[in-house]
Amino acid sequence: MTRYEPAIDVEAIEAIDVHVHIEVDAHGHSSLPPDLVEAAAKYFTADVDKPDIDGVAAYYRERNMAAVVFTVDSETQLGQPPLSSAEIAEGAARNNDVLIPFGSVDPRKGPAAIDIARRLIEDHGVRGFKFHPTVQGFDPSDQAHYPLYEALQEAGVVALFHTGQTGIGAGMPGGRGFRLGLSNPILLDPVAADFPDLQIIMAHPSVPWQDEALSVATHKHNTWIDLSGWSPKYFPGELVRYANSLLKTRVLFGSDFPLLTPDRWRRDVEQTALKPEVMPGIMKHNAARLLGLGG
Repeated sequence: MTRYEPAIDVEAIEAIDVHVHIEVDAHGHSSLPPDLVEAAAKYFTADVDKPDIDGVAAYYRERNMAAVVFTVDSETQLGQPPLSSAEIAEGAARNNDVLIPFGSVDPRKGPAAIDIARRLIEDHGVRGFKFHPTVQGFDPSDQAHYPLYEALQEAGVVALFHTGQTGIGAGMPGGRGFRLGLSNPILLDPVAADFPDLQIIMAHPSVPWQDEALSVATHKHNTWIDLSGWSPKYFPGELVRYANSLLKTRVLFGSDFPLLTPDRWRRDVEQTALKPEVMPGIMKHNAARLLGLGG
């Protein structure tokens, strides 16, 4: 087992993509069960296939970018064994010039989730954790999950939460039972309040709750917003205005690869009103500071 240590030359790379999914492992195992894979294929129009972690590393190396990589452990909700976050961390260690591993734990596993998180941090060197409240089926503001947040805060790692609507389950009967409201960013406000040293990323334009996300980020300076999952040309106007001003040091480039590629994101961002002077921070420097990479 090789513990991850970054070897990223921040000055040399062009960008840090903070939102990259590993959806299949080297054994061909998928992060989602077959019915959700089929439904997602109908909903999303992806530009590329779904590579394993070494393929992802090669893709980002070709683009002179670094990438934060993760899966989502939704075993309780989906009944699907997750991809191994330990294997993702090992893959990142093999490709530590371009990859940064985040882990994932299922909060509904209770104390077991905390034990898994600690092992991923201590033994494998993960730099953060990805949560998807809607797909994992949990309310992030529920104090039952506070011991997990306490462990992450103590370790100094980042917590990245999906916010806003999701295409996962879209079009299935009852949306496959998923509750969109669990991903309202206002549910992260008490978490940010009660864990002031826990750095929290609110992923995606938080449609239809963009104002809530901006309110939380303006009030709680341990919160960040990543710009993944939507073509920039569809960003809400208020999000662009805040990214240009009050939140310019806490907004992060993210693509949502492989569902949205960094190539398309960078092409489409030219159609937005994001100011040239804020783009270096958004593309690289804010993330480097958050992740302790320098730059």
